[in-house]
Amino acid sequence: MRKFKGCACALMACTALTAPALAQDGEIHIALMTDLAGATADYGGQGAIEAVKMAVEDFGGELNGKPIKIDFIDHQNKPDIAVTKAREAYDSGTDMIINLSNSAAALGVMEIAKAKDKVVIVTGAGSDKITGEACSTNAIHFAFNSYSLANSPVQALAASGDTSWFLIVSDFAYGLSVEAAVTDAIATAGGTLTGNVKHPAFMASDFSSYALQAISSGAQVIGLSNSSSDTTNSIRALKEFGIGDDQKMVAFTLLINEIHGLGLEQASGLLFADAFYWDRTEASREWSKRFYDRVGRMPNMVNAGDYSGTLHYLRAVEAAGTDDAAAVLAKMHEMPVNDVFAENGRVREDNMMVHDMYLVQVKTPEESKYDWDYLNVLETIPAEKAFRPLEQSKCPLVTKG
Repeated sequence: MRKFKGCACALMACTALTAPALAQDGEIHIALMTDLAGATADYGGQGAIEAVKMAVEDFGGELNGKPIKIDFIDHQNKPDIAVTKAREAYDSGTDMIINLSNSAAALGVMEIAKAKDKVVIVTGAGSDKITGEACSTNAIHFAFNSYSLANSPVQALAASGDTSWFLIVSDFAYGLSVEAAVTDAIATAGGTLTGNVKHPAFMASDFSSYALQAISSGAQVIGLSNSSSDTTNSIRALKEFGIGDDQKMVAFTLLINEIHGLGLEQASGLLFADAFYWDRTEASREWSKRFYDRVGRMPNMVNAGDYSGTLHYLRAVEAAGTDDAAAVLAKMHEMPVNDVFAENGRVREDNMMVHDMYLVQVKTPEESKYDWDYLNVLETIPAEKAFRPLEQSKCPLVTKG
């Protein structure tokens, strides 16, 4: 049984002498809010549910002798529904909301969390605005963002002489955020952007015209500034219409279960940055096999981020001795993140949890030796290089000069 430390008297007596204790109901109440069954369910769905459950179970399942409550909320990939349900959840006693697949949904819920003085942890969305101009004292960004996924592949390819790019872009908040990050990275690397084409998010089923424009551009690299089914449909179309042997594909947001769905024949050779690979260390393998037993597939970086973000929050509540948002967030900044997802991760002044990232490449069918043996880890990108330097931050919380 876990109990808060530092006060031997009864709970009600302690509250008068120390920082605010647990809420009146004495419970910690968290909510996973995500796309449970729609177009971006790989960023949420059953994997997210089990990851959050595993974190609560590994923590011990209770605080102060009371079970930790978990709700699972489907925002249906619609920002207006996310905002409405977040308001209802916080008003009903929820202390923390996690995941928020869909950047527009995440940005909307962040406003509600700030107004209600509650905590939100974003693991399933990647817009740089979350810790940029829209950063909030009440929101922590875990797992990945546009910059961390864009910069490393561009720099690696530039070093090998591949400097001309064409982008296929999803025309919504996250896709545009990736496009901006990639465009900046290409310019920094001394490359050129020969062109781009935009498609509606999660509405286009025929990617043939986009693929043909990209292939005919003659660019050395075709970058996919989209996610989920839009990315896999782009890859299939590029393969079908004969991407040149002298052209490379980079997916700026790709999950291992999407590689599983594509198959190594179609996905082999793809380069991308990843925050987590199940087969990287003994600890990641042990945790991932537990996850596999519950879900029937290996975890992706969002699943691992859901686990880590939930666990870090619970550890911070325990260390703070209260569920008061300001006290818990202070502890989340103070405490390092050391678990299966991150080694010596830390929450910065802009509320980005920075950690090492990995440059990976999808294996060929011949290279793969066992189930889910899909990636070669080419390089570890240290946290200070993987994420935007603080001096370049647009977050108003960051002290400059």
